Amino acid sequence: MILRDKSIILGVTGGIAAYKAVEIASRLVKGGAQVDVVMTPAATHFVGALTFQAITGRPVAIEMFALLRETDIAHVSLAKRADLLIIAPLTANTLAKLAHGLADNLLTAVALDTRAPLLLAPAMESGMWENPLTQENLTRLRQVRDVVVVGPATGRLASGAMGVGRMAEPAEIVDAARWVLGRMGLLKEKKVVVTSGGTREPLDPVRVFTNRSSGRMGVALAAAARDAGAEVTLIHTSGGPPVPWGVRAVEVETAQEMRDAVLEAVAEADALIMAAAVADYRPAQTSEQKIKKTSGPLVVQMERTPDILAEVAARRAELPRLRAVIGFAAETEHVVENARDKLRRKRLELIVANDARAAMGAETNQVTLIAADGSVEELPLLPKEQVAERIIARLATLL
Repeated sequence: MILRDKSIILGVTGGIAAYKAVEIASRLVKGGAQVDVVMTPAATHFVGALTFQAITGRPVAIEMFALLRETDIAHVSLAKRADLLIIAPLTANTLAKLAHGLADNLLTAVALDTRAPLLLAPAMESGMWENPLTQENLTRLRQVRDVVVVGPATGRLASGAMGVGRMAEPAEIVDAARWVLGRMGLLKEKKVVVTSGGTREPLDPVRVFTNRSSGRMGVALAAAARDAGAEVTLIHTSGGPPVPWGVRAVEVETAQEMRDAVLEAVAEADALIMAAAVADYRPAQTSEQKIKKTSGPLVVQMERTPDILAEVAARRAELPRLRAVIGFAAETEHVVENARDKLRRKRLELIVANDARAAMGAETNQVTLIAADGSVEELPLLPKEQVAERIIARLATLL
């Protein structure tokens, strides 16, 4: 929702990575943004303006003195209504112009005129990126403007060489745009800890006990909290969706590791959302060598893992800043009743109840939100990203 109805200018300069800007435009439009594409004349050699116009449904601005309407001056109109200016790809040439206040084409004129934040995605050969002049230009620009830089990444470049200078992927750039737009949100200056994924308890060097959690719900919650302006720490297991841009990530494997990471993180947090599927049991003994198959059965003695929410509840008096703890109840029967019991036992402000069989590994979720005051809100089947936004909205009221 953070992109909805936002006015975003997408500046495209003359680099081979210009073709990736088409996907950036598409993702922004799908998120509900109004996207105006401004191309430098050099960019038109790499991708056609008609492509961007077809995706955005809006005319593409290229000429410096073109009129958007009868009396509109292009760079003035665009600059004043922009919530964000993205330049992707950003060439070394355009970076130098931005750093020194030049306005010799429409894009640099818009950039000089607007007061919107700049999101820059550099793309150039390694030698150009690493040149002290380029780095000096970037430092100079950061000193005088609200600038966020995404990338560049290391990979195969246009020359065929491998090195730093490859433009960040469109998904990462759009994710960074969400972070920039959400910085002044309802959770500004709040610190939120989110857990995600299913823990893995080792039996031997190659086998683990785990569960079907994909980590998608926790990552969606981290992104939604980030979009609302929070400083987010995501404590996650491996193999899940990519960590959202701007979110601090702590990777763990076992329930014990997650417990240790959570207790450390909540010491300075305003809220904790325990969305991870933490194993309740682990093997009492772990073999240092792979257990060989035999003709008889294998009996594994299990022991309890730490109860993270119970430990947090016991320490609430020592955590005066921690004002909201939200838990999840993934059940297969008596969903609401079991969730209410967990809410009471773990001293939670809110619990999210759902049928584990339908939610784990899926892209959607149907949940019931149960608050400590007894109120109940049943949500319809929604994409997990929308469920996350509804939960974060409730968190904002709690804080």
